[in-house]
Amino acid sequence: MPNLLAGLEEIGVKRDEIRYVAVSHIHIDHAGGAGALLPHLPNARLVVHERGAPHMVNPQKLWEQSKLVLGEVAELYGEIPPVPESRVVTPVDGMTLNLGEHVVLKVLETGGHASHHMSFYTNATQGVFPGDAAGIYLSQLDVTIPTAPAPFHLEYALAAIDKLMLTEPRWLYYTHFGPADSPIERLNAYAGQLKLWARVILESMKNSEDEEAMYEKILRRDPNMNVAADFIRNHFALRRGVVMQNIQGFVEYFKKKGSSLA
Repeated sequence: MPNLLAGLEEIGVKRDEIRYVAVSHIHIDHAGGAGALLPHLPNARLVVHERGAPHMVNPQKLWEQSKLVLGEVAELYGEIPPVPESRVVTPVDGMTLNLGEHVVLKVLETGGHASHHMSFYTNATQGVFPGDAAGIYLSQLDVTIPTAPAPFHLEYALAAIDKLMLTEPRWLYYTHFGPADSPIERLNAYAGQLKLWARVILESMKNSEDEEAMYEKILRRDPNMNVAADFIRNHFALRRGVVMQNIQGFVEYFKKKGSSLA
């Protein structure tokens, strides 16, 4: 938050000129600081999916769940401050937010990673802010890894990728971590990666293999994961279970859906 406020000052944007704070979804690493930020932006309103809005107004359950899933990483973020209900905007799919000077932000409902997930397209650069709908981009390695924690829905995640591609973007502005070009190629590759994980995990489930065995298979068959394995092991947040959380997300998905990719 201090970096964001300093950045606004650096580019000459006054705090009272900000009208919207738009979050892709309410997971703590994407929206946990919204309630702390809004007091500094007196005219801004929080743009959040209608399913996520109640948890921004009363974040206690969200905070407890965050601690349960993330442990000490959640504690480092800190408790989630509430957002006044009067400052919440719940957009619908396709809605546009006028940012001034002919710049608009288009809301795209992109479930899969979470049922309350949204992405945003801007005409200013023909770029998309995909949140977690396009995976985690490790810019140092130029590879993408999945982000598919339970409750994950593969079919919705793949539909979301298709939806992002329909905007014909020139840029992907990954929350994790930074901008990338060649967006159509990256989105296609990410869809293929999710399908690969699904095949590997479904195969392992049919063979009654445990999650460690699934991980070993993924390392052998997913070249991106092979490249990223050491980076993940040494990354403070990612090493704390992101891969296993993804595997568990797929496992829970197939348990509910049944053992089929159809």
